[in-house]
Amino acid sequence: MQTGYYNAAAGMVTQFNRLDTIANNLANVNTAGFKEDNLVVGDFMRLYQEKRDELDLQNNTKESAQFLNRTMARAPQIVDSYTNHSVGTMQKSNNTLDFALSREGLFFAVKTPQGVRLTRDGSFTTNDEGTLVTKQGYEVLPNDYFKSQNKGKITLNPEDSVVTVDKNGQMATNIPNSANFIQASKLLIAQPDNIKLLQKEGDNLYVMKNIETVNILESSDAVRQGFVEKSNVNAVKMMTQMIETNRLVGMYQKAMSTQMDDMNNDAINKLARKA
Repeated sequence: MQTGYYNAAAGMVTQFNRLDTIANNLANVNTAGFKEDNLVVGDFMRLYQEKRDELDLQNNTKESAQFLNRTMARAPQIVDSYTNHSVGTMQKSNNTLDFALSREGLFFAVKTPQGVRLTRDGSFTTNDEGTLVTKQGYEVLPNDYFKSQNKGKITLNPEDSVVTVDKNGQMATNIPNSANFIQASKLLIAQPDNIKLLQKEGDNLYVMKNIETVNILESSDAVRQGFVEKSNVNAVKMMTQMIETNRLVGMYQKAMSTQMDDMNNDAINKLARKA
């Protein structure tokens, strides 16, 4: 079978993967703290360029490896993916429990049934017990969570009519029937050593291995109370990429149809001559 058919099929699968990523970005364009995902497209030959002499061949010689590589077709495919962690637009809200981080690479920490996770979504609220939680109900962790044996949580009393948070995440509440404030819990602001190693898990959460070793900032100067960080997805750019990808899918489909028609014609002609 002609290798062009395989090339076109591989190219179409690659574009389908791009469409999935673009669609997910567009679906989360209004998700607070969401970060845009991107794919890197390469070709099959390039993947093995540095390892062509180390392929697992029967005689494992340089000549045989080079021969095998010469027979490989250049089929485009996904070779890498990455997340754009740039800061999204800050939007002012009327909720005192909305928080945004104005610096790239910083995260809030929350407690989920699967363990501690990181998030950029600071749209918090309180549950029936007064515990500060995310919209999904995950507890927001205090600054001393990993240092304390009790693994505490952030709790606000119903009498706390005024809650203020400074740029470092230090919370303060007013004394009932007075204008005085007392310090409360402090938000845990985490800074991973390498954000490229974070993995998305869903619900706008990130998984980090050895989360207990994450850097906890005492002075982040990045917390903005009463603000929500919008998604950093550029909807216009994503729509442009979607149009481009759909056109490429159509081109690959046409190439596959042409290849198949040529093969069928060749097979019919050869069978006719033999008959």
